[in-house]
Amino acid sequence: MNAVRQHHNKNIIPMKKLLVALCLLASVGIGMAQQVSSRAKAMRMMAYAKPEYMVKDVKVYTDTMTIYTLADYVIYPLGKWENVEQYITNTQLHWYREIGYKRYFDSMEVSVNTLKRLDDSYVDMYRSITTGRVEMLDGKIYDSDVVLANGIHAGMTKDKVFAVFFKKFPRSYTEDIRVLKVISGAGEVGQVYTFKGRKLRHIGIISRYKYY
Repeated sequence: MNAVRQHHNKNIIPMKKLLVALCLLASVGIGMAQQVSSRAKAMRMMAYAKPEYMVKDVKVYTDTMTIYTLADYVIYPLGKWENVEQYITNTQLHWYREIGYKRYFDSMEVSVNTLKRLDDSYVDMYRSITTGRVEMLDGKIYDSDVVLANGIHAGMTKDKVFAVFFKKFPRSYTEDIRVLKVISGAGEVGQVYTFKGRKLRHIGIISRYKYY
């Protein structure tokens, strides 16, 4: 009787090991399938990119899509201006303006103009003596009245935002995307578009430049 039990237990142990191994293989297979799916999605979206944005790469990771581009737009999302007054006059919006000094990624302090709206939208600007233009340092825009140079503004539908960068795209490819990042080729500056449902909730402006 004991011999029968021992033989039965010997059969159970390998069977348990086999089931564990099959589960591990299945999970690895699902993970690889998801990776391939994201990679294929990114490659197809890159093929649909508009030529004026000079897109060099597209990456998709879970709920985030990142576009790497060489277009000037990424560096100057609000347009190219020689001074802050030009931009304020052009928008014809009422901005609350603060002028102060801030430190950005080095030991230098630079004079920064912070433009604010009543809904906590703000943009930090600095006039570079190197480029002779107003550079974007930081910002977050909730106000739909603040329109970027390419026409994007808070409150737009997700489809319209993606249509700015792509000639066409399967809607299923953007369905799960909650964050769209448009980054310069060197990764120094960019915009972060955050969606809530099918609407653009806010626009972030990011920069790692050192201005002199």
